[in-house]
This record gives sequence, C-alpha cells and structure tokens, in this order.
Amino acid sequence: MAQSVGIKDVARAAGVSVGTVSNVINRPDTVATETRARVQSAIDRLGYVRSESARQLRAGRSRIMGLLVLDMGNPFFVDLARGAERAARDAGLGVMVCNSAQSAGEEAEYLSLFAEQRVRGVLLTPADATGRNIETFRRHNIPFVLVDRVAEGTTECSVSVDDVAGGALAVRHLVDAGHRSIAYVSGPPGLNQVRDRRIGALNALAEAGLGPDCLRELPTERLDVAAGRDAGARLLGLADRPTAVFCANDLLALGVLQAMYAAGITVPDDLAIVGYDDIEFAAAAAVPLTSVRQPAVTMGAMAAELLLEETEAETGTTRHEHRRVVLQPELVVRRSSLSAR
Repeated sequence: MAQSVGIKDVARAAGVSVGTVSNVINRPDTVATETRARVQSAIDRLGYVRSESARQLRAGRSRIMGLLVLDMGNPFFVDLARGAERAARDAGLGVMVCNSAQSAGEEAEYLSLFAEQRVRGVLLTPADATGRNIETFRRHNIPFVLVDRVAEGTTECSVSVDDVAGGALAVRHLVDAGHRSIAYVSGPPGLNQVRDRRIGALNALAEAGLGPDCLRELPTERLDVAAGRDAGARLLGLADRPTAVFCANDLLALGVLQAMYAAGITVPDDLAIVGYDDIEFAAAAAVPLTSVRQPAVTMGAMAAELLLEETEAETGTTRHEHRRVVLQPELVVRRSSLSAR
C-alpha cells in the first residue's frame, strides 16, 4: 500500500520549512509569491491532501454538524436534512446524517459517535422517550438543537411544528365533511408527535360536540408504509368500520390506501383518508392524499441556524439565547377526503 504524503514530504520537495508549507496552506498572503508557487507545485506533484481531522484537533473546532433523525426512509426527514445541509453549507460546514430507525439503542450509539468525533453540534429528533440519551449526551458539552420536537423540560433550542393544531386541522376537516366515526392510525406511543396529533384530533371532536369514542385508535410499531398496510387490514376487519381515517404520517396513510385498493374499498367514497407531513408522494398517489403540511425544509434550516448561532457564541463573536420555535401546520386538501356524506 502506498504511503500517504505528509506535510514534511512537501517541505522537503520544495526546499522549505514545515512552517512555510503550513503558511502556504492556511495563510498564503504571508508567503512570498515565488516561494508560494514552489510549495504549491510540490503539493500538486506529490498529491498532498491536508488532514482535516488533525487540523480540527489542533483548532478544537470541527467543521461537521451531526444530524440524527428517526427514519431517513421517510421523505419528510430527507427534506429536513436538505434544509439543514443548505444552512450548514452556507456557513462552510458539512453535515453527517445518521438514522436512528426509531430505536433508542441506535440513537445512543450515534450520539456516542458524534461525541467521539467532537462534531460542532447536533440536530436531533429524539427516539428515546425517556430522555436518558439526551442526558448522557449533554455531559459532552456539545451544543444540540431538538428538531420536530419541543424542548420540554430542557433549556436547549428546539424547532417544531404545532402538532396539536395539526391533528385538529385534520379531524376538523373530516368532521366538517360529515364523518362521525374516525380511525386514528398512530404509531409508537412514546413519540411526542403521535401523542400531540391525537390530542389535536380529540380537541376537534370536542369542538364539534363529539365524544372521544368517535376516535378509534389503531396503534402501529413503526411509521412506515408496511405498518400502514397492516393497520388497513385491521381496519377492514372491524365490524363497525369508521368512515374516515386520520394517519400520523403520510407513509402510514399510503399504506392504508394500498390496503383499501387491494380490498376493493373506494377512497374517498367508502373511506376518507388524511395523512400528515405532505411529502412529495402524497400528491402523486393513485388517489391524491389530503395531508397536514409541515415546512420540513424550513425546520431543518432554522434548526441549523440556531445551532450555528450557539456555536459561534461559544467563541465570543456573537450572543445566543436558547429559544423554542414552533411553526404552524397547513391543511392541504386533495381527493382522498372529498367524499360527499
């Protein structure tokens, strides 16, 4: 295996000191033009690439921001990552994206990795409902911002959407369409988002003078299409099947839609469906999906900007105050919920 080229090799080839090579790389204006050209020629000839990790170790500041989300298979989190990456790139940083797969154990492993790499900071959508992973990570004194989650009981920054309002938007729309028996295809009960959307749904029913028994919850272990298909099969087996379904995200809703299509159930005439997130596939479904839109790209960008502001404050170049940003959702109505009752 070929030995890597180091800064000493460049200095030897150019006939200068290691310090001069370092100045050419980091402070080229301080080096005479002829010397700078000779060093650059040696760099190009030898194929030298500086060790970014070594530079960061000396400087004590990484150029990498960590991003840990629940499910990179969900386009919502892809859009969130796009927003974070855009803001990080504008600041000259890169983003290390990791997927906890909704597992508290995997989340702990990735947070440990971020600590080992001494990343500049972390954007985190928590999978661990107990908060223990966050408490452990906090000991490393690495700034972090919670994304798609309100920072309850903590002082850290957070960027989220008002999921209670979002759940109310979805069910209010169904109630206004005449539905009085609604299923809620939820997800892992430990996720705050699932809980808050259910609270919003119950609030909308109460506003209409309807009791909580009008909402039939069908929990799922995951928030993906397969879990939605399974929930759809359970829904079909109910003797008193609801006339509408509100799903905790669009992937679940697409799975329910697939199950209905396979069983010959017409959407929206036999069953109205509303999802959550308004991912790109929602509008492209066989029956375009009504969904509660979250501004995912904006969330990612705002979270990254808060994190950057906090890390810059550590250097004394700016001031930072922790704050919770709560964005408002929007209902996007499409054909999946437009049956006349």
